[in-house]
Amino acid sequence: MKKDAAWWDARYNNRAAVPEHPRIFARWAHDSESARRKLAPWLDVPYGEHPMEKLDIFPAQGESRALLCFIHGGYWRSLDKGDFSFLAPELVKRGVTVAMTNYALCPAVRVEDIVLQQLQACAWLWRNGRHFGAPRGKLYLAGHSAGGQLVAMMMSAIWPLVAPDLPGKVVSGGLAISGLYDLTELLHVPSINGDLHLDAAEARKVSPIFYDPTTDAPLYLAVGSKELPPFVEQNHAFGAHWQKVLAADIACPGDDHFTVLDRLAQPGSALFKGAMGMMGIA
Repeated sequence: MKKDAAWWDARYNNRAAVPEHPRIFARWAHDSESARRKLAPWLDVPYGEHPMEKLDIFPAQGESRALLCFIHGGYWRSLDKGDFSFLAPELVKRGVTVAMTNYALCPAVRVEDIVLQQLQACAWLWRNGRHFGAPRGKLYLAGHSAGGQLVAMMMSAIWPLVAPDLPGKVVSGGLAISGLYDLTELLHVPSINGDLHLDAAEARKVSPIFYDPTTDAPLYLAVGSKELPPFVEQNHAFGAHWQKVLAADIACPGDDHFTVLDRLAQPGSALFKGAMGMMGIA
């Protein structure tokens, strides 16, 4: 079979693979608006100078036991932190302070720029989380899709080179959901790379599969059983490469690329329990 542009586009087109995605997005928007109204978070807290370098922070109910930063997906070119506020209620109820981060979107910036922004966001949270009631030294990450790649890149960072005041271990654990860890294939996907403008060198530079972890912090992975092949394949390949820090590869049977994220808002799910276990909360 000839692997032409249409073949590559179909291989990575999550929205086409999940025709009901508009209904899912509408539900997320409704539930996110409700969460912001009920929880009264701090919205659009700046972590840098760029207009998109903002955080929403949902304080824990009662004493904060951990700080979880969620990094959204959207192929580095779409969506917004506000679309994912629905993830916060069950977490804050259990003593987790939740931060949701925005970043500039392609094609206005490059993927490498987004990685640098997320390094800045994590550094800001490490320095300032205590001002929102979060405990020092308990910063954890969770990310979905493009956010999964960004979680892995954060766990590849040499933090004292990011800023001299940072310790060697800024992130205490990471949960990467439905991530892409080898972006070199996207060079063949015109519908995506038309916005990302990756070349071969940059694609490799922002691919966590080509790095080793710079931390002993545990890595948790998850992917839906009904996802497109690249997401399942890359999840397994990355877990094998990072085996020495892989704490769990959480099975999400019956889930596609979007419904898998719903599990992070459902206390009875394996994904929610995995996130809580990562943070040391029973």
